[in-house]
Amino acid sequence: MLFLAVTAAGVHGTFLGYVQAGAEAAMVGGVADWFAVTALFRRPLGLPIPHTALIVERKDQFAATLGQFVQENFLNADVLAERIRSARLVPQLAAWLTDQGNAARFAGRAADLVVTLAEALRDEDVQRVLTAELARAVDAVEVAPLAGRALRVVIAGGHHAELFNAIVSAADHYLADHQVELRERFEADSPRWVPDAVYRRIFDRLYTRLRYRLAVMAADPDDEARHQFEEWLAQLPDRLETSPKLRERGERFKRDVLGSAALRDWSSSLWEKAKETLRAQAADPESELRRRLAEALTAVGRRLGSDRQLQESVERVVESGARALADQFHDELAGLVTGTIHRWDAAETSNQLELLLGRDLQFIRINGTVVGAGVGLALHAIALALA
Repeated sequence: MLFLAVTAAGVHGTFLGYVQAGAEAAMVGGVADWFAVTALFRRPLGLPIPHTALIVERKDQFAATLGQFVQENFLNADVLAERIRSARLVPQLAAWLTDQGNAARFAGRAADLVVTLAEALRDEDVQRVLTAELARAVDAVEVAPLAGRALRVVIAGGHHAELFNAIVSAADHYLADHQVELRERFEADSPRWVPDAVYRRIFDRLYTRLRYRLAVMAADPDDEARHQFEEWLAQLPDRLETSPKLRERGERFKRDVLGSAALRDWSSSLWEKAKETLRAQAADPESELRRRLAEALTAVGRRLGSDRQLQESVERVVESGARALADQFHDELAGLVTGTIHRWDAAETSNQLELLLGRDLQFIRINGTVVGAGVGLALHAIALALA
């Protein structure tokens, strides 16, 4: 508008000449930058001008170039290794773990993670695995020879006397707890023609004598029954280890136990108790689990901070791991970038980018106008000076 006004009025004087030259150059600069900026996103005025709508036309090439750029500059094994070395991750980790507050927080997160993983597992699957592993471990061991070796240890340690006393004591306790039941069974088996009082008297006499005999056996270290038991027990380990019949009985007993519902119920209750313990320990900041984890993490931090050789070893492991990941997945990750951009709608992508950069694009046009005006004024001044 300024250019049209000055031109329509006619150029009179040096000042208006500068105004006309500046306005003309500003108009050319603004239009040129408008065209350049618009050409990035669409065809100016809808005209099929070559090398316009660059983002729409070159989206796929841009995707391939960006994927290659990410691959070469971010997923390159050498670049990653250098970044890891310069970041000094291991010393920083050591210093962070040495702080007891950090170790306690990390221990809490670790305990919560363990609980989450435990809750994510199906109880049926865990029970099946526990039962299968227990069965596999037990199935690999013969029961009879193992029992024989255990008895040898008991005898060598002089515990056979305690075993005899325990058996006698258990028998005495059973008699004491089941006196009425045993009397009723004894009387139930008596002939009808014998008075109940007679059988009751016989039972009481047998019962009293039997308990007295058990008490004598337990108290007398030289009792004949004790010696007979010790002789039988001394021969039992060899029989358990060599007798085919006892071996077969042991294996049959083992198969019955492994196939029983009691074992499955036990493994299920074991898992449930383990989960309950984990939940309780993870929820309590003062629990043994979290305290032990925090102490272990602090100890690891101190060791990492003081042992230079260990630091270098861990750094080499981290660097090797980063190199392996980069070599293994850099093509896939670069392809992910490229494929993602390929799937974008070209026109929508161009519109979104233009809206995102709208304010900066306007300043580009304004700057073009201002710079154009400055260049026009300079050229006009040079032209006048030469004239």
